[in-house]
Amino acid sequence: MKKTLIALFLSVALATRAEDPIRPNPKLTPGAVMPGVTVEQITQKGYANKLNGGVRHVTAVVKRQIFAEYFGGNPGMPGHYEIDHLISLELGGSNDPKNLWPESYYTVPWNAHVKDKREDRLAANVRRDLEKHGHDAATALVAQYQREISSDWISAYQKYIGKTP
Repeated sequence: MKKTLIALFLSVALATRAEDPIRPNPKLTPGAVMPGVTVEQITQKGYANKLNGGVRHVTAVVKRQIFAEYFGGNPGMPGHYEIDHLISLELGGSNDPKNLWPESYYTVPWNAHVKDKREDRLAANVRRDLEKHGHDAATALVAQYQREISSDWISAYQKYIGKTP
């Protein structure tokens, strides 16, 4: 009986996970950028950190809205997801719902943890470019990253980090 219940639980969990969006739906989440933000602002330490007064601000109401758009309501295990920014805040992304989607922590190989690595790498590239080449070059690099990510975050990962995580 115990083995049957475990098998049933695992099959339900895996079936649910199979429907998780690996890429956001472009009609729901085309990507959006923060208006008027400069490359100097987004490269400041703590820029996105809500605890430091940063720009990260997605309310519970907006998170429920995103879950409803993607799943028709709250998923059975909302803690398995991050309501994530398609274009990260560190790359000038916005808290607008058009930039948010429910990204799984558990899909393999593409998930929220993998996407975070790409975000960190690209943000470091922008900081380096700003230091070495100045405002205009770093601004152009941010715009390029924003376009590539909103088109396909996985292709951007593969281009800048490697084929598979």
